[in-house]
This record gives sequence, C-alpha cells and structure tokens, in this order.
Amino acid sequence: MKTFACGDVIPGCGAHFSASEEDGIFAQVAGHAAADHGVTDIPPELVQAVRDRIRSS
Repeated sequence: MKTFACGDVIPGCGAHFSASEEDGIFAQVAGHAAADHGVTDIPPELVQAVRDRIRSS
C-alpha cells in the first residue's frame, strides 16, 4: 500500500491518500489539487515533490 499526506508538500493541508499503486495516489492528488488548492496545471517540480513523499507500507 502506498500513502501520501498532502501536508508534506502543502503546509497546513490535512488530506491523506492511499492506493495500491503510485498512479492511484497521483489520480487522487490531481483531483484534490484542483478542487481544494485551485491547482489544475501541475508543474514537474510538484509531481516530483509528491513522488518523493509517497510512502510504502
């Protein structure tokens, strides 16, 4: 299982995500970024920041 906490990249955000694959995390995070943070064009630096903070359990 993979997990990601948005607050690890966006201070103060309490959203957490989990999925069996990294792609599942990114799908959830993309929706969350648009809906809750107004980010629809995600730069490569942000993708890498998320990737670096995805944890496996």
